[in-house]
Amino acid sequence: MRSVLSTISAAVAFITFSLQPLGAQETPIYSFKDRFHPVTAQNGMVASQEAVATRVGVKILKKGGNAVDAAIATGFALAVTLPRAGNLGGGGFMMIHMSGSGETTALDYREMAPAAAFKDMFLDAEGNPDKQKSRFSGLAIGVPGTVAGFAAAFDKYGSGNLTWAELVAPAIKLAEDGITVTPSLSAALMSAAPRLTKDPASAAIFYKQSTVPFLPGEILKQTDLASTLRLIAEQGAMGFYEGKVAENIAAKVQSAGGGMTVEDLASYQPVWRSAVTGNYRGYEIASMPPPSSGGIHIVQILNMLESYPLREFGPNSADTIHVMAEAMRRAYADRSKFLGDPDYVSVPAKGLTSRDYAAELIETIVLETATPSTEVKPGAPVPYESNETTHFSVVDKDGNAVSNTYTLNFSYGVGLTADGTGVLLNNELDDFSAKPGIPNAYGLIGGTANAVEGGKRPLSSMSPTLVFKDGEFHMATGSPGGSRIITTTLQIILNVVDHQMNIAEATAATRIHNQWLPDEIRVEEGLSPDTINLLEARGHEINVKNAMGSTQSIMRVDGVLAGASDPRRPGALTEGY
Repeated sequence: MRSVLSTISAAVAFITFSLQPLGAQETPIYSFKDRFHPVTAQNGMVASQEAVATRVGVKILKKGGNAVDAAIATGFALAVTLPRAGNLGGGGFMMIHMSGSGETTALDYREMAPAAAFKDMFLDAEGNPDKQKSRFSGLAIGVPGTVAGFAAAFDKYGSGNLTWAELVAPAIKLAEDGITVTPSLSAALMSAAPRLTKDPASAAIFYKQSTVPFLPGEILKQTDLASTLRLIAEQGAMGFYEGKVAENIAAKVQSAGGGMTVEDLASYQPVWRSAVTGNYRGYEIASMPPPSSGGIHIVQILNMLESYPLREFGPNSADTIHVMAEAMRRAYADRSKFLGDPDYVSVPAKGLTSRDYAAELIETIVLETATPSTEVKPGAPVPYESNETTHFSVVDKDGNAVSNTYTLNFSYGVGLTADGTGVLLNNELDDFSAKPGIPNAYGLIGGTANAVEGGKRPLSSMSPTLVFKDGEFHMATGSPGGSRIITTTLQIILNVVDHQMNIAEATAATRIHNQWLPDEIRVEEGLSPDTINLLEARGHEINVKNAMGSTQSIMRVDGVLAGASDPRRPGALTEGY
């Protein structure tokens, strides 16, 4: 237990820090000018979209686990407490920074297409994309990567202070004893009922009498999921990818028209990749490489925006939003042509993230006028070569940091549960391009680089990101949100670096999004009508739509951790000690 003296000293340090003038540091923890304030802690912190899972991660930190241990425990807990996005039957990406070695690396545990997948499998007899096939059938289900990814992270970077079984144990207890249904979970189950109740296995878990959603305050037990988690605890990843669980997953996929086999599951392997890196106004950015498009396009957009005085323009001014939208527009055009699984196609990553290429793109941006998307085509970066997901961030007392985003794709994925396992299955293969030039469920255009192929990983927008200052960890952030993940994560960085917001302010600020096609700036409620009028006068089409993202971010400021969970989705929690 901390002494009274140390507690008082820490409080004095916080107060002293908050009274410094704004110019004395770039990201104050507390300021009397601020409307939003972060959670603070001295030792470790977890930020996730679900409170119970956050507390699981914090307990692991208190027991001597490091950031990777806590991230694994949080991820397994979310599979129980946030079933619409947390998962065993999906996949994702993890950015890891180890302070001792200074190593920062990217772990790709994205789902893979089964060996039987082929280029035109989502087309109908007339050669047109069939949404039923790519989103709601067994063909939509990719080989899950989550369990293998967590096991790989544990083997390479676990603290050694806790066993694998100890990290899975909290999730087993939650599944077996039951969780208290929150208003958010109840509402999500009610919304998903038309899909989930079609599958007897899903209906038996999430609905009473197979059709009635659990109400807030009731207890939801997931005994089959507890049994699967127990096998994982005892046997490691093999408990999921071999034996009964794998057989039941393959059987369910095949019964729904897919071609996944037990061999596909047994052969799944996550991949360690080099992070995409960049520099923005003296801050080092490290984010996820392909098959995520997030890291490349965050760096590409930042390269363009560094030429503009965003701090002088001001947060969410017409000038700031205009240049942001124009930079986003050009990056998403490039995404449509050049991005795919780097194990199958050549991605011009160095060219896309080149400052020379950014300078070329900037020449096409006019400050007074919007560029119609019909006039923006994928560029030529090669010469410069030389919406249901969840994110969580973890930082420990030693400065190790994890930024993790994983998903089932749609809310509750494909809506099917592998019988006897409690494992909801993803519909991640809709992220492939069913046909070049045809948008997916999130309106994103893809090309041949992201065509379906057996063993290939579909392109993603997930963007777990780490930010450093002078080589030291500064921030971990990321978000769900489909095609809007990239721009949501980008705006957290801009709000902190350019607009000098604390992390809570940066999180709460109104967001915008442009993805080339459709040709519009999507904005959240709260943007000034005067600003909207100014943007429309420049030729932008503005559409006010639902809130974007659910960022979970942690910063280190003068040795103190400051974190914030997004207020846009209920139930999120940042907690430290």
